Amino acid sequence: MAESQVMIKGTRKGPSITLGEGEWKSLLAEVQDRLSQAPAFFRNSNVHVNVGNRNLSTDELRWLVNILGQHSVRLASLRTDSEVSSSAAETLQIRLALPESISDVPGVRVPTPDVSEGLLVRRTLRSGQLVQHPGHIVVVGDINPGAEVIAGGDVIVWGRVRGTVQAGALGDSGSIVCALDLAPAQLRIGKLIAISPEERVGRGADTSRKPEVAFVQDGQIVAEPWHPR
Repeated sequence: MAESQVMIKGTRKGPSITLGEGEWKSLLAEVQDRLSQAPAFFRNSNVHVNVGNRNLSTDELRWLVNILGQHSVRLASLRTDSEVSSSAAETLQIRLALPESISDVPGVRVPTPDVSEGLLVRRTLRSGQLVQHPGHIVVVGDINPGAEVIAGGDVIVWGRVRGTVQAGALGDSGSIVCALDLAPAQLRIGKLIAISPEERVGRGADTSRKPEVAFVQDGQIVAEPWHPR
């Protein structure tokens, strides 16, 4: 299978979409498919799109804007190295992102590929509460039954998980879920879904339980003892 040319990740400013090589129509079809996979996550969000040095016309950009709009997503900014695309964006009054020259600024630390924006939640989440973030989420507390956490990246819980947890909501099946006591009502990583046995979900505190990490392996979600490296 060919490597995807549509990269979606979470940032502090919101979801970011990078469009690589390939036919524009095919790329937009994949964008639409990815948005459809997590409609609740993207709805009413502001996305930032990077098209590199691709030369785009006003009609091609308008097509992108329309597809985003169908999913209640707004194009907050466009990053491009093409004067043709820049001109088309200005015609459509699309805001152009500033060039990324942070690595040339003295004293500025450039994030490594393994570092991403995260959200720290220092409380127990109770039934009916929802926490959603395009990057990683760390919860210092429990996720009770009826509570829900949706992250574009990893989910780390310093406590018990009994509610619903979704990691890799932007389509990243390489995301993980870690918890001191992992027994969610439903666990999702990327497109995959797993449900804990009823006896695990319904139990109370269990001092015999060990920390676990859940991840995707061979097309299914598996869990094993969590040994931070």
